[in-house]
Amino acid sequence: MKHVTLLLIIIFTLIPLTQAKEIYKWVDENGKVHFGDKKPEALDVEAIDINVINSIKRVSYESSNINIGRQVIIYTTNWCGYCKKAKQYFKENAIRYTEMNIEKSKTAKLQYDKLGGKGVPVILLGDKRMSGFSEAGFERFYSRTN
Repeated sequence: MKHVTLLLIIIFTLIPLTQAKEIYKWVDENGKVHFGDKKPEALDVEAIDINVINSIKRVSYESSNINIGRQVIIYTTNWCGYCKKAKQYFKENAIRYTEMNIEKSKTAKLQYDKLGGKGVPVILLGDKRMSGFSEAGFERFYSRTN
């Protein structure tokens, strides 16, 4: 029992050390913007301060005032059907977005947790937030600045 307790103490002490310290931003050859916690080789990469995420306001899409010129960020998982529908909708409507998969990226998961995420997708546009996805809801969320 002492060994198990000691092992748990060591594991929980080391977990914070494994967390991502930086986020990197880069543009691929197709012009798509990517974010990740690992610096890709042979690309022009920009380091991003993850504390920026703390300035996001939690609002529902009904009360949004959106600046359409800002980047759409979507927090997803592999298994989420609504995430897949949202990404397909974005592609069909030529809406540029950055996917942050919380199952594949420690950095994405950290940001999602800082947002207080309870489900997916979580969609950000500027300082506004939408939880879940429906085409009608997103259209209201996205077009509020007109």
